[in-house]
Amino acid sequence: MSRSRAVATAGAVALTALLALYVWLVAVRAVALVRTGEPVAVVMGVALLVLPLLVVGLIVREWLLAVEVQRMADELAAADELPVDDLPRSPGGRIDRAAARAAFEGARERVDAAPDDWRVWYHVAFAYDAAGDRSRARESLRRAARLHRARTR
Repeated sequence: MSRSRAVATAGAVALTALLALYVWLVAVRAVALVRTGEPVAVVMGVALLVLPLLVVGLIVREWLLAVEVQRMADELAAADELPVDDLPRSPGGRIDRAAARAAFEGARERVDAAPDDWRVWYHVAFAYDAAGDRSRARESLRRAARLHRARTR
């Protein structure tokens, strides 16, 4: 594991641990509210118990996606097919949007030509990201991950 990858992983684990502590504290307070037996407190406590469950589910979902994205990246790296970030940038480091849109069109055409290939979805995710569309980038990574898992089963 490279040093930058280890640092990023350690940071993600630390943030997850802090969030887990927060969720635990909320759950403790929620249980205390439920134990009072007062109707309003019980309703608030139950509502607060749903929140930690939802957060834990979302955290697990994101970690599973991160693990699968890393597997896909490792596979693409081994085949020398990782997306290359060679788009022109401004002096401040911002990607030139016109160039990003042009690169996106090429990636999107490859997806249209091979919609069941996880590799093209992985590449289009990074094209979406460069074009500034983070939500579609994430959707594309999720689709790539589903296709990749289906292929390896």
